Amino acid sequence: MRIAHPAVTLISVISSTTNQRILVTLPRKPRSRLRQVPIRNTLAPFAMAEIDTISTVSADEDSKFGFTRPEMFSTNLAGTVDAYDRHVFLCHKSPTEWASRVEEDLLPKLLSSAFKSRKDDMTFKTKLTVCEGGDSDGDVLIFPEMIKYKGLTDSVVDGFVDDVLVNGKPWASGVSESITGSYVFVCAHGNRDKRCGVCGPALIEKFKEEIELRGLSDQVFVRACSHIGGHKYAGNLIIYSPDSEGKIMGHWFGYVTPNDVPELLDQHIAKGEIIERLWRGQMGASIVESDKAAEQKLPNGKEAKKVKKHHEETKIQETKENVGGCCQGANGFSCCREPISEVSEENKPKQEVHGKCSLWGLKGWVCSWEQHDVLAAAAVVGAAATVAVAYSYYRRSG
Repeated sequence: MRIAHPAVTLISVISSTTNQRILVTLPRKPRSRLRQVPIRNTLAPFAMAEIDTISTVSADEDSKFGFTRPEMFSTNLAGTVDAYDRHVFLCHKSPTEWASRVEEDLLPKLLSSAFKSRKDDMTFKTKLTVCEGGDSDGDVLIFPEMIKYKGLTDSVVDGFVDDVLVNGKPWASGVSESITGSYVFVCAHGNRDKRCGVCGPALIEKFKEEIELRGLSDQVFVRACSHIGGHKYAGNLIIYSPDSEGKIMGHWFGYVTPNDVPELLDQHIAKGEIIERLWRGQMGASIVESDKAAEQKLPNGKEAKKVKKHHEETKIQETKENVGGCCQGANGFSCCREPISEVSEENKPKQEVHGKCSLWGLKGWVCSWEQHDVLAAAAVVGAAATVAVAYSYYRRSG
């Protein structure tokens, strides 16, 4: 039997303590009054639950596609981003209007087609993604160059790709402008994958709320974007942000929940720290390099500089050990050894040191003496051999 509750409404909320969704009963009327009352005061009886996020997603949908689904945190994220050097975002409509394949719309289709046909001609390995537009439909954002071109239309797509992406020149048919600040792109492509459709909008809402609380509305910008790969890692997002030297870094994060948003703002964007448990990889790094980078901070931290210096010193030392070199022997005699190929520890000949010259086999041993010393030694060895032969003959004849 269905029971009506005309005076109340049920909303679904997530507890940051248990990360579980609960149902909360609120008065249905007056509606205007509910909008004006802060949600934490309205839900005062549930203060112990530390409610962070309100969503209209049902508990069943959340358990299948949201932040409580079983696959959350089931995969190691580091190294799940392919290497690339540049990212182009086309601003186009809203996520709810995007088809499963957003390239089905005319402008994204034309740009994607021109992009693919000229991909091999581009100097930099480039990614193309659609982000929400609205009033900025047709704008193009390019990272790490931090450039925006306004008003791309169907008729000039080929010229844009040729000028900007292939030849690296200013667009002949448009005007560029520099952009500043940090940009957060959250995958909210629900028509492509339900998980991003559930997680993406909740993350965007939380980012906007926390950005406003910190007074960063003119410094940190959040946009929904289309498929970026790895829907199973939802919530998925990319942050393009400058380091202390002004270099734009692009970092990918997965399994992000609304409770992680303050940390991403305060630790990653503000301080340049990688949130390792959420980190997938970065712009410009291969999978191997991404694995290594997961162990250090961004370049605006001291740790990264120490690691870089250590790697450079190690590389120089390895170079010295694997190239030909000269040593100085006695009486100014110089001996040079040839480059040494890699030798295992078991097969490496025993190393002795005479003065400043390392001895590696007969060649190195000979190089430590002057020429007349070598001849004298050879004579002694020859005499000893003659005596040995004569003594052996004597024993047999006796």
